[in-house]
Amino acid sequence: MGVLDKASMLLDALEGGPLTLAGLVAATGLARPTAHRLATALEHHRLVARDVSGRFILGPRLPELAAAAGEDRLVAAAGPVLAQLREQSGESAQLYRRQGEGRICVAAAERLSGLRDTVPVGAVLTMHAGSAAQVLLAWEDPDRIHAGVRDATFTAATLAAVRRRGWAQSVAEREQGVASVSAPVRGPSNKVIAAVSVSGPLDRMGRVPGRLHSQAVLHAAGRLTEALRRD
Repeated sequence: MGVLDKASMLLDALEGGPLTLAGLVAATGLARPTAHRLATALEHHRLVARDVSGRFILGPRLPELAAAAGEDRLVAAAGPVLAQLREQSGESAQLYRRQGEGRICVAAAERLSGLRDTVPVGAVLTMHAGSAAQVLLAWEDPDRIHAGVRDATFTAATLAAVRRRGWAQSVAEREQGVASVSAPVRGPSNKVIAAVSVSGPLDRMGRVPGRLHSQAVLHAAGRLTEALRRD
């Protein structure tokens, strides 16, 4: 418990803004070696990060945890939104969230008949392929983007295009014969916390599936974003 208390003190100090190691020592009263050891351990877990000047700041894991606290609201809102998206597009619709080094399907509305792309709720998919993976990575910080595209089927230039137009598409990236279109869902802090998608056979979706489905997917993502902001 002593270590947890000290780690909490350090995070509380950083709530006020960036601090050097000397600043952390002054703000917390911790010994310099202890403050350094805790800060670097928290940095390893992404609870603490560094700014361009090398000062300690609150890390990206904290807003991710805050967003996850709203997951039940997001999943509850997703049901009717995905059902409408399925009806508009004629294809299966899914909602994905980042989970560690992968992405997990947290809600889905499958096409009711005919050939379809089925992704069960709870399925964990790669972050290296697919339009939802592109969306979940495109608005990350540059270091994470650089690491994320290292083994991916898409490039950093692809993600730059996703940021410009606000949606992503993929053709046979994750699975042969399947195409998809995805758009970002944003939390109250405007951080991308999920990706809403439609996916289906390439024969129906076409080689440029965004032409057919980007507007419907953007509308669905906007509805989910607004639902979270109202809550």
